[in-house]
Amino acid sequence: MDFFNKVGKVALGSRLRLMTAIITDDAAKVYELYGADFMPKWFPVFYTLTEEREITITEIANEIGHSQPSVSKIVQEMITAGLVNDNLKTTDKRRNIVALTEKGLILSKKIKLQCIDVEAAVESLISESNHNLWAALEEWEFLLEQKSLFKRVNEQKKIRESQDVQIIEYTPEYQEAFKALNVEWISTYFEMEEADYKALDNPKEYILDKGGKILVALYQNEPVGVCALIKMNDKNYDFEMAKMAVSPKAQGKSIGWLLGEAIVKSARELGASKLYLESNTILKPAINLYHKLGFEKVSGLATPYKRCNIQMELIIR
Repeated sequence: MDFFNKVGKVALGSRLRLMTAIITDDAAKVYELYGADFMPKWFPVFYTLTEEREITITEIANEIGHSQPSVSKIVQEMITAGLVNDNLKTTDKRRNIVALTEKGLILSKKIKLQCIDVEAAVESLISESNHNLWAALEEWEFLLEQKSLFKRVNEQKKIRESQDVQIIEYTPEYQEAFKALNVEWISTYFEMEEADYKALDNPKEYILDKGGKILVALYQNEPVGVCALIKMNDKNYDFEMAKMAVSPKAQGKSIGWLLGEAIVKSARELGASKLYLESNTILKPAINLYHKLGFEKVSGLATPYKRCNIQMELIIR
């Protein structure tokens, strides 16, 4: 166990496999103790057949949570061992029905007695332990069904990498990056329009001098994301959140979220009460981000962009 103490929880899978191997080895000895010529991996399928006298392979797979190919392989092994019959007569010729043979039924009586003793042994083990592993497994299975370990690791990766992201205010040295990042994503999905060039070629005149703001995201000191706050001449909206772009090579680091949060904070500091933005629904990650920031769909404003098919607003509280 020194290895696992040293490596820690990253070796969860390895440790579970080791425990599975220990239990499986003991299970083989238990079957031998009861005079059962039986492989431990057969048990879920075999037990289902003792409960359901005739059933299809697909139904077994659904019942025990295994794949159909896995169940088919086990059934074939049990057919070879003389414990199971398949292709039984049925009114529906498309259904491959399997059931225990006479030999299988006799063996099931031995295994039922064995199960009584195994259940008692496991209960004894639980009573001796400080933590109920069986209850913990149920809880872990539920939690992993809600959110897989892969998703949880990916979230932690984003959190760690986002700590290396700096959000700074725009300076003239970032004008090229401001334009290049926006041209990159716009050209990927749409085409550049006149309104794009106005803002990207003249950010000082078009955005900053009118009371707006541009923020730049740096990752390892490289500009990888930008977003602008553009002053609006509108009775309902103070600013437009626009020109958000994140380099594809830096995606997955929560840079869009960090930029969005920073822009909303800047708008609040400037006294804004309501933000506006325009986008396109094919940009699903962006739309999801806007919803996460609190934006809601609105309609009715004129737009200079052909690509715009959704308008959103955020009430700043």
